[in-house]
Amino acid sequence: MESQNENRKSNNFFADFNPPSTTDGSYMGKMKKVQATENYLKSKFDEEFKSTNERLKAASIKVSLKLSGKTIQLQATLPDKPSGTKGKPWQQKISLGIPANLDGLKTAEEEAYELGRLLARKQFEWNEKYLGRKEEKEKIITFQEIYERFEEAYFQTRKKAETSKHTCYCYMDYFRRLIPLNENVTASIVKDIIDKQATESNKAAVSKTLRVAFKMFDIDIEVKAVAPPKAKERKIPTDEEIISSWGMYEIYSNSRPQTCAKKYWDNWMMWQWVYGMLATYGLRPRELFMCPDLDWWLSSKNTHHTWKVHEDTKTGRREVIPFVPEWIELFDLKAVKPIELLRNYINERKDFWSVTMIRQNCSSWFRRVSIQFDPYDLRHACAIRGHMQGIPPKAAADNLGHTTEVHLEIYQKWFGLDNRKKAFKDSFGNLSEIENLKLEIQQLKLENEYLKLELHRSRLESVPVR
Repeated sequence: MESQNENRKSNNFFADFNPPSTTDGSYMGKMKKVQATENYLKSKFDEEFKSTNERLKAASIKVSLKLSGKTIQLQATLPDKPSGTKGKPWQQKISLGIPANLDGLKTAEEEAYELGRLLARKQFEWNEKYLGRKEEKEKIITFQEIYERFEEAYFQTRKKAETSKHTCYCYMDYFRRLIPLNENVTASIVKDIIDKQATESNKAAVSKTLRVAFKMFDIDIEVKAVAPPKAKERKIPTDEEIISSWGMYEIYSNSRPQTCAKKYWDNWMMWQWVYGMLATYGLRPRELFMCPDLDWWLSSKNTHHTWKVHEDTKTGRREVIPFVPEWIELFDLKAVKPIELLRNYINERKDFWSVTMIRQNCSSWFRRVSIQFDPYDLRHACAIRGHMQGIPPKAAADNLGHTTEVHLEIYQKWFGLDNRKKAFKDSFGNLSEIENLKLEIQQLKLENEYLKLELHRSRLESVPVR
């Protein structure tokens, strides 16, 4: 309970901080958020550091705090050290290895009060602690200890938002699945754990997780970065494949075992509706499940059929326009029953972890009904479709909730041979149409000139000969 209270208290530092919603997958977007968080932490630390010294002074504590590099030192008028030559009290600094962060600031204040009391009672002595010969600070012995303290430490320097909670969840999941928690934390064991991972993807995940953990807990073990493997080739579904796959939910419902519980019997309708929304709007699955505004979706005022994405999602609040408006009717996306099923399904599932489970269920339903692509492929299909439709990249990117750079990267990466063929065909078709129009204009001009000549000849013939 005490640990939870401390965690809540430390995260209160972020109460008035709103990190930029720029985690769109791009390096620049991520770094913008990291830099904003670091700047906020520094300003908050400077503010708290000043307040701490003011509290010490107001309490008549004859000790102040000073910064020295990445540590906080205590400063006070102290007796000369046993090895000193001055022979009288003078202003000195004591280094206790306290890190210069918000958590360390609380420790430094406690140490300042303790030192102040010793000085006031004339009980101060130069012992091993104050001379700097203190025993080495406590070491984290096993990965289990890191795992148990990871979440608390992670949010001491980050605001709890949907994106940071998701990142923390991923790191802790890697710990559970890929790292032997009972092992001691040593350089040789770390290397062995990474080398024995079954895939390059797992090696990259473990490497990144341990580097983050070791930085948080100040563990002096070098972990080399492992580059993640190149993304596998994606076959983005065509419009025809998307439409035919939509019907697979009903096929599944007619062929499934009769053992399904009655209260879940119609759930396939909800997941089919989710599929249709992902296909039509290019949404991230979480953007359908995080506090959806279903009343707006069904409202008669929603004449443009926009979907409102909640602010506690990856890139924040936005209003999404359908990429394929005719699919709203084709997929019956305004049908009340599946929407009410969704409303009831997510009614008590509004926290981050519950929404994560719903998102995972979305993927499992794709596999259950034998759809041959992933939910995110529908999003990539919309990115490509936007380009093929001639929608300006900025407008399409805003609709999808990412930067123009990421948008261009996505459709260039997954554009595929079939789409290139279609683009060339459409381009040639457009050229042919333009050429035909040019010929028609030329013919009309010739006809116009011919008519002018005929009119002139007619006028000449009508003039009487004298």
